[in-house]
Amino acid sequence: MSKPQLPPRVVCASANPHKVQEMAALLHGLMEMSPRPASVPEVVEDAGTLEGNARLKAHTIAAATGQPALSDDTGLFVDALNGAPGVDTAYFAGPNATAEENRALLLERLDGGAARTARFRTVVVIAWPDGDDLLVEGVCEGAIATAERGARGFGYDPLFIPASGDGRTFAEMTDNEKNTLSHRSLAFAALARLASPG
Repeated sequence: MSKPQLPPRVVCASANPHKVQEMAALLHGLMEMSPRPASVPEVVEDAGTLEGNARLKAHTIAAATGQPALSDDTGLFVDALNGAPGVDTAYFAGPNATAEENRALLLERLDGGAARTARFRTVVVIAWPDGDDLLVEGVCEGAIATAERGARGFGYDPLFIPASGDGRTFAEMTDNEKNTLSHRSLAFAALARLASPG
């Protein structure tokens, strides 16, 4: 059973500053978010699915802090690559790969390919210390650009063109523009609907 009400405050399971900043903006007015305590180490994401990884992170942080915890896990699923990089999106070019190396490998794998359709999928989990949790998700359909465009955002943003946009990549958009279209914003909008009466 999911909790009937969202907690007023959560601990963020992520230490990725880009993610934390984006999530804090999306949670504005919905709940407060505290940073993950420095004493709590990174959680190994080895569940094999976005849902499993998000649950693993949220439950670990909730147990460590005794407070409700929020986590998300995001994957980029490219049709021409049979859904890769998928759950391994952050580590596509290797366990210590940089975002630039991940993007370069994606362009290399798609070189000459006509089909560039893809989607970003984000799973958000809030876990309580008693072991309960709730899960929502957001999916943003789009395509992979043939070259990097834009200097904003992070990760694969310079390559991802959302289908619901105007042809620009996420990295060519302002934060507000991205946050009206993105997979993460759609997941947090689903979370906000849970807080709405009726």
